[in-house]
Amino acid sequence: MDQLLNLADDRLINGCIYCGGSADTRDHVPSRILLEPPYPENLPVVGACKTCNQGFSKDEQYLVCLLEAALAGSTDPGEIRRASVARAMKRSPALRARIESAKTTWHNRTVFIPEEDRIKNVMLKLARGHAAFELSQPCTQEPDHYWCGALETLPEEQREGFDAVHIQQLFGEIGSRNIQRMYAVEVTLQSESDGQKKVQVMVNDWVEVQESSYRYLAIDDINGIIIRIVISDYLACEVAWKIYA
Repeated sequence: MDQLLNLADDRLINGCIYCGGSADTRDHVPSRILLEPPYPENLPVVGACKTCNQGFSKDEQYLVCLLEAALAGSTDPGEIRRASVARAMKRSPALRARIESAKTTWHNRTVFIPEEDRIKNVMLKLARGHAAFELSQPCTQEPDHYWCGALETLPEEQREGFDAVHIQQLFGEIGSRNIQRMYAVEVTLQSESDGQKKVQVMVNDWVEVQESSYRYLAIDDINGIIIRIVISDYLACEVAWKIYA
């Protein structure tokens, strides 16, 4: 992916972007465990304290193993698509048994009931990382909105809205990577009184870190900060923080 220099005020992001403490390490967002080798060049990197950086590892491994089990419909390492996850299942019988115990049948399909707190812990980490890296916005507080689930479970109209590019109304932090990624397009509007009118709009598009593995959309606009994430073309998440005057 393209790596852009952050031209925003460097005082906005200072310290660990997860807890606000001292940043003595660097953390990839997304974590490489969510991607396939060979890894993309220029992965986003943010500052983090050692405690936070190490504190997400077990939950990230759980998320990846659960996700691959859900896609395969099985915890059998021989059925798992990703070799690294299959190896992790073999190395940790306890983790495999924990995920296996969450297996059930719903509408004649094999599904796995997730440990919601562990999934949320990882998804909020990712959302905070993208907000810091793309928008130059520290979001250490609890979000005002959080949703996470299978993309296929969204009704068609909601899924189209989730997957759509964002038409920017107000500019966020000038110089942020997000502002630099935007591009202008000309659209034609139709009204009964004025007929057709061409206008230019600014488009904020999804960032594809690795095809079919990970993509995200970072929004800083009139309704606040919104981060959307899709992992493995299956697991979707939306996190939002309102901006208070």
